[in-house]
Amino acid sequence: MKKESFTKKVKEELCRNEYPSADRLKALLAAYIRINGSLFFSNKKNYVSLETENALIAKFIYKTINDIYPNTEVELSYRSRQNGDTLYTLLIDESEQSITEDLEVSFAEGKISKNIVKNDDTISGYLAGAFLASGSVNSPTTSNYHLEITCLNENYAKWLAKLFGKYKNSDIEPKITYRRDRYVIYFKKSDQIANFLIMIGAVTSCMEFENVRVDRDFMNSANRLENIDVANMKKTLETGQRQVKEIQYIDKMLGIKNISNKKRQLLAQLRLENESASLGELADLMSQQLDKVVTKSNVNHLFRSLHELYEELNHES
Repeated sequence: MKKESFTKKVKEELCRNEYPSADRLKALLAAYIRINGSLFFSNKKNYVSLETENALIAKFIYKTINDIYPNTEVELSYRSRQNGDTLYTLLIDESEQSITEDLEVSFAEGKISKNIVKNDDTISGYLAGAFLASGSVNSPTTSNYHLEITCLNENYAKWLAKLFGKYKNSDIEPKITYRRDRYVIYFKKSDQIANFLIMIGAVTSCMEFENVRVDRDFMNSANRLENIDVANMKKTLETGQRQVKEIQYIDKMLGIKNISNKKRQLLAQLRLENESASLGELADLMSQQLDKVVTKSNVNHLFRSLHELYEELNHES
């Protein structure tokens, strides 16, 4: 059985992530289309074609386009290659609504629109889309650390490289080289690779990357452990934001006071009041208010039941 590459793990994590910000998703889509897309004309219509060998990426981009541009026709097809791989193709009909115009994507020019990458959130999304389109990263099990993103246009490569420096507190300084008819944006420092994974939202992959590095090399372990802490904190914050969003929806549709289980009522209220609290902190707060021990496992179970209630209400609506 063929071992899954680390690059594939990172990309599929990006596809499974939640993106509460529409601007971030649009930036991701803009980068993916700019790097991986091609424009052509047929039967007096404009089409954009996107190709990938990864089924999850194809489904993710397909769903993203439909969510943001519900009036746009997108056709997803696939065919088998002679080497046994499957090629997935997305065909976007731009005759009714021009996605490339809305995302300010130009296949001729290299400039990246400031309207699309206007803050850290959208820069993060844009770089995530660029990595999904043509990025690769070596496995952390090797000492030859290397991450790269390839593109065809030299001017665009320069703009993309500059984008790293516009992200707040970024220490990533990529270089550009020309290889096999493509411009390659790359960096080799392990700390920069870890920071990039956090930047684009590949938190679980960053934790794996850092854990492997700690196991195989104890030099600079303080910085690496700090990255793990940052990744854990980011994941806690993102989970808290998702839970708040779901609880607010439950409150709107049902009312927190009408939740049948009193513990679930209390946890829902505590989460709204403490968005960034960890499971352990919430367990302590519940223990104090109920005057009995509530464990992290109990809290986790209650959150699962709240999520199931959210899914049920969302489905009914």
